[in-house]
Amino acid sequence: MALELSETSTNINGNSGDKDMLYMLAGMSLILFGAGLVLSNPLIRRYMSELGVGNLAHAAMPDVERYLKLRAM
Repeated sequence: MALELSETSTNINGNSGDKDMLYMLAGMSLILFGAGLVLSNPLIRRYMSELGVGNLAHAAMPDVERYLKLRAM
């Protein structure tokens, strides 16, 4: 039944790109919501501050900048 509905929606629209985009955006929003729930926990926040996530982000920035320069070539 579900397979038949999937084939029908693909045939009517000609492509299923809109549905795929909707699924991708819904998945990304669920990931963001889940990360917010995890980071709202005080125990996790304390652990992350001890771990030094800010220092990790500063260490990664030169690599990101280098990647963007190479991509622009």
